[in-house]
Amino acid sequence: MLKHIVLFKLKPSAEGADKETNARKIKADLEALKSRIPQIRHLEVGINCIPGEAAYDVAIYSEFANEADLGAYAKHPEHMKIAEFVGKVRESRVAVDYLV
Repeated sequence: MLKHIVLFKLKPSAEGADKETNARKIKADLEALKSRIPQIRHLEVGINCIPGEAAYDVAIYSEFANEADLGAYAKHPEHMKIAEFVGKVRESRVAVDYLV
């Protein structure tokens, strides 16, 4: 199994909304993918609740059978729509993928 973890630090405001509104949109949109992309084995999206200088705003924890399934998810048109929005509202992104 492949675990995929991504963290986003969001801009204070972007696309006509504040950081909190954009974080909630990202969470709702990503969680909706669970029923649309069969390669997703597990998906959790969390919004940071303890602000701090080193804190990120949105965390994604997901599981896939293998790297090919992660690739299919990454290229899926529904995911690409969300990724386009996130690209406009984020300051930075970090990720880690590991096998278990």
